Amino acid sequence: MVARSATPALAALLACAAAVPADAAGKGRSIAKSKLLWATVNVCDTVDKPNVIGIRASMPGSGIRSERMYVRFQVQFRAAADRKWHNVGKAGDSGFIAIGSARYRARQAGRNFTIKPPSDGGAYRLRGAVTYEWRIDGKVVRRVRKRTLKRRGATRGADPKGYSAGSCVIR
Repeated sequence: MVARSATPALAALLACAAAVPADAAGKGRSIAKSKLLWATVNVCDTVDKPNVIGIRASMPGSGIRSERMYVRFQVQFRAAADRKWHNVGKAGDSGFIAIGSARYRARQAGRNFTIKPPSDGGAYRLRGAVTYEWRIDGKVVRRVRKRTLKRRGATRGADPKGYSAGSCVIR
């Protein structure tokens, strides 16, 4: 008798599970390991953009039309005292930026930040930390965080053209 009453409930549960996209169920391609998920420094204290660090990111879509993608750029500096990376703070934080529907294969976005060099003639070593969120109805369904790395291939907005690095030194 228990088996009979559990059977319709089990069938309904299996039907719902089958309706969940493979990626959302943890099967199929992993968004976190996608080659389309990357972050790089594409501007670093150039003649045209002095004291600027530019961070660019690519975010793969899940194929789910109702899912929205958001990205947050944060500048980090390497402290000489403890040799650890720390967030610059509000001046180096874009907050979350909506970049569109997750139905697309991938979307890109970037932000430039002006960082005043040290007054003592020293330098700051900087990098980017990017947080990616996929949301449905405002609720986060996936989140990944990446640090900037050098990458091959063209990066839009790079200065100079084609520039990509994991970190940046501003003097």
